[in-house]
Amino acid sequence: MYNRVILVGNLTRDVEIRYTPSGTAIGKVGIATNRRFKTANGEQRDETMFIDLTFFGRTAEIANQYLRKGSKVLVEGRLVLEQWTAQDGSKRSKHSVTVDNLQMLDRPGENSGAGGSYGGGDRSYGSPAPRQQAPQYSDAAQSPAPSAAPKAPAEPSVPEIDIDEEEIPF
Repeated sequence: MYNRVILVGNLTRDVEIRYTPSGTAIGKVGIATNRRFKTANGEQRDETMFIDLTFFGRTAEIANQYLRKGSKVLVEGRLVLEQWTAQDGSKRSKHSVTVDNLQMLDRPGENSGAGGSYGGGDRSYGSPAPRQQAPQYSDAAQSPAPSAAPKAPAEPSVPEIDIDEEEIPF
């Protein structure tokens, strides 16, 4: 089975953060997503969906630090069913999304400081950032003479793929 949800929208409130007795951060917030469509008679309509999000660990702390009400985010996670018993004894349930990956879409300086860079500057958190190769240093005896022009890095070779259009299934 596959349970994956990707949402883009604006936060409906500031992140509420709490900590478990073991010290794990849990952040809760809501997101509003919009869908624009035309009705059968040609009228433009907007449909807004409000969804609860839950962040865990370092992602929750980063969301709490950088995100505010109205911040635009892209989240990827899984749909979960939360169940509880209300104070009046009735059973309650709701669907929410447990966030695995978070990407802040606001530009730095927008929306009260939300959307600032974290980590490698890609404004995403949750999955590891691609590793960058460490700079290579050599001995002075092997380096070119100071008057020599620096060499441009070689372009990586991209293999050419021959695709027959009849093989494409769509």
